[in-house]
Amino acid sequence: QTVSLFLRDHGLVRGLAKGARRERGSFSGGFDLFTRGEIVLISKPGRELATLTEWTLLETFPILRRDAAANRCGWYLADLIGRFLHQPEPHPATWTATVTALRELDRGVDVDRVLLAFQWRMLCDLGYRPRLDLDGLEGDTVAFSAESGGVVEDSGTPDRWRVRRTTIELLDSIASGDGVIPEVAEAASVGRANRLLATWVRELLGTETVPMRLLFGS
Repeated sequence: QTVSLFLRDHGLVRGLAKGARRERGSFSGGFDLFTRGEIVLISKPGRELATLTEWTLLETFPILRRDAAANRCGWYLADLIGRFLHQPEPHPATWTATVTALRELDRGVDVDRVLLAFQWRMLCDLGYRPRLDLDGLEGDTVAFSAESGGVVEDSGTPDRWRVRRTTIELLDSIASGDGVIPEVAEAASVGRANRLLATWVRELLGTETVPMRLLFGS
């Protein structure tokens, strides 16, 4: 069985799990998407696949199989990790953000709030934190430019996305709070901030992915 794993200290690793399907093997619980565990592996320079020798299942997130909204969110997270991360580059902050998001989904935390926190933390960790400077910009609406990577004046040109000032202010408060969404944040503002970051992600990837379309619509 060939699997892809997101490791806290090693990033994405592709490996061959020999004997994973054996009843008396060293792979407790088997491999499945949206699970957390401990792995023992052998990695040799020049080899694309590591040899996985042991797997201990520690944590599952059942809500992802019971709730459609949580499932769509989980698929979006997994898709972003697969597209943005390259082996073998460790990204412990994104790993922690992923585990936090899955645990919050499983506890029933609002999907939009979970998603916004994850998108923000991942983008910051990977060097794509958007610029949110509102100094010198007047009015209730501003704009976001993919070319400049952040907030600009709303000139009405097609290369800029019109954004409510309150959306940028929410993101700025999240930035100041180390990725934590303020409890007083309104659901509508959280939703708009999510769509803005997803649009930024789409521009970075150069494509609208299927999980993105299912989560946000076209």
